[in-house]
Amino acid sequence: MSDDKIYTYAGANTDVKWDGALCIHVGECGRASGELFQAGRQPWCQPNVTDVDDVAEVVERCPTGALTYQRTDGVEEQAASENTVVVANHGPLYVKGDLDIAGASAPGVAFRAALCRCGQSKNKPFCDNSHEKSGFSDRGAIGMSGKGFDEQGGKLSINAAPNGPLLLKGNVTLKTAAGRSAFEGTKCALCRCGASKNKPFCDGSHREAGFKAP
Repeated sequence: MSDDKIYTYAGANTDVKWDGALCIHVGECGRASGELFQAGRQPWCQPNVTDVDDVAEVVERCPTGALTYQRTDGVEEQAASENTVVVANHGPLYVKGDLDIAGASAPGVAFRAALCRCGQSKNKPFCDNSHEKSGFSDRGAIGMSGKGFDEQGGKLSINAAPNGPLLLKGNVTLKTAAGRSAFEGTKCALCRCGASKNKPFCDGSHREAGFKAP
């Protein structure tokens, strides 16, 4: 992702940054109550209109990591106590927790990220909303329950197998699009080609589909 898509909105006590390469316009920021983000206003984000805790709370709602903040008091965003993956209805994998996504350097994706599972994104492993144009269809049900884990949290590493699935290692809970906590385990392989018949898990269909991605 290029630096020319990163914008800084400076405030007296907090700076907010927006990474356009990660944003898929979910709207958690713009629909938040208050005046921190206002569509059609210039600048769109004004950190001085509210206190620093409100800025942090709204920014941390962003599920893609596109929004981050830097406070002058040194307080930083902390990883969620539980690593979770929400399988969105006809959409991406929304991952949250203490994340280590291989090859990713944007600060927000250490805590929050939207990962492509339709196979069409031009910004892999991240979602770029290509699922909307490609007609990707999966309602986010999960059939497997997993082997569980001894404790929540800890580092969750995410690696993309060449031409294959996303490989997750660490304590993780997978949630259905309806919000049910379904799978709990310490490792899993999640489909990113869009062709698996056992979504969100990989079933090897990427080979037959000829999926190509680093």
